[in-house]
Amino acid sequence: MSFRGVYTNVVEIRQKIFTEVARMAYEGGDYSRIIDLPYKIIPGEVAQYRDSVFLERAIVGERLRLAIGLPLRKLTEHAPISDGIEESAIAEKYYDPPLVNIISFACHACPDGEIRVTDACQGCLAHPCKEVCPKDAISIVNGRSVIDKEKCIRCGKCLNACPYSAIVKMERPCAKACGVDAIQTDELGRAQIDYDKCVSCGMCLVNCPFGAISDKGQIFQTIHAIKTGIPVYAAVAPAFVGQFGKDLPAEKLRAALKQLGFADMMEVAVGADLCTIEEAKDFMKEVPEKLSFMGTSCCPAWSVMAKKLFPEFASHISMALTPMVLTGRLLKKQHPGCKVVFIGPCAAKKLEASRRTIRSDVDFVLTFEEVMAMFEAKGVDFQELEKDGGLSESSGDGRGFAVSGGVAQAVVNCIKELEPDREVKVASAEGLRECRALLEEARKGTYDGYLLEGMACPGGCVGGAGTLQGITKSKAQVNVSKKKAKNAHALSSDYSQYLSSLEEK
Repeated sequence: MSFRGVYTNVVEIRQKIFTEVARMAYEGGDYSRIIDLPYKIIPGEVAQYRDSVFLERAIVGERLRLAIGLPLRKLTEHAPISDGIEESAIAEKYYDPPLVNIISFACHACPDGEIRVTDACQGCLAHPCKEVCPKDAISIVNGRSVIDKEKCIRCGKCLNACPYSAIVKMERPCAKACGVDAIQTDELGRAQIDYDKCVSCGMCLVNCPFGAISDKGQIFQTIHAIKTGIPVYAAVAPAFVGQFGKDLPAEKLRAALKQLGFADMMEVAVGADLCTIEEAKDFMKEVPEKLSFMGTSCCPAWSVMAKKLFPEFASHISMALTPMVLTGRLLKKQHPGCKVVFIGPCAAKKLEASRRTIRSDVDFVLTFEEVMAMFEAKGVDFQELEKDGGLSESSGDGRGFAVSGGVAQAVVNCIKELEPDREVKVASAEGLRECRALLEEARKGTYDGYLLEGMACPGGCVGGAGTLQGITKSKAQVNVSKKKAKNAHALSSDYSQYLSSLEEK
């Protein structure tokens, strides 16, 4: 379960925080006024969402800091919300790891793995739950089943035996969503992240129903870059279609981004076409002569997970530059001295763009959710916008990178054009647990000769942590966008002539 596409209280608060951070950056002036924002976002004396209005404002204060790229404050020391804000008001990347953070006092300390009897228990005569329990942990009190937590070993036999499904196993939502098992428990029962395992996919933050988890943002610094007068270009990920609502169709996006101060935009699907060509050539050259299989490169959470958990396969993940990087390099080649902002669905791209080898190609990363807040802060009226030049000349396959299976299909189509007689077998997985299972099978030799596509998010990029609408709707809209493309496949790209020069750093 995730809340993408559902406008919950958590989403509402997050949007208000992003909007206020954007508004503050656009207005400039004395940024110490951030201390007033929790009172603006949570007005009055009565708590709206939690037990205490003071707790609500404290959590909002920490989320404001993270949205600006500032670290969480220590609970054991006094520091104002504004601590460090002047140093962060720059036209450059600004944040220190970790990217994904848990606000400890916002965490509900959810029970994890606990077996509970619910009100659905009918007090049946057979009570099979009691009979199957190997530790005699279940007794019948007033006709109802009761579990002794001290004796329970959480084996789940009672859960499976109950004819009414009245016994449930409680799972911490963030831990359940984490495909690399990076969510642990601290001494107070609250969630904490093992950063040695975390790949910053962001699935925990969109699955926490208490809004206790957040990634750091770059809205503040992006707006400062725009205000310097240096041309700032938007590189927009293929999953953008429909993300900003029916009043901002693809044909108006360029005009809307210019209202925010961007010089222009380019579809990252252009870079996806170039990535497709590079991966197709790599596959044809390397598999099976040098590599038993090849994994796609474009999802950073998948590739980092693969290299962390399956180090023997590090060389099997394609070395092709990702669509984000190729688009960034292309924009900087065409507009020397400019800055590039990747706008997409993904938390992990923030981490990718901070790598030493990529830092100069992409200056900032924003999610669709963060950009929507910028539109709100600027008061952009989508209905008043005129259509502005349409989209870039990317292929349908390039746009299909947004959806699970789309990357592999694009590469297969490219190989078919380059080498028509070659058969390419494909296996794909979405969600990091499935991706791990895919690589476990590869370890056994199941996928020798295959192209493996891994996507960290359900449904692919359309299910990313920074998206605004439901996955099913997004998939359908991406498929419509694919059909509208002038060219079907990557080799028809008008930009393929640049590929060799972009590969050189």
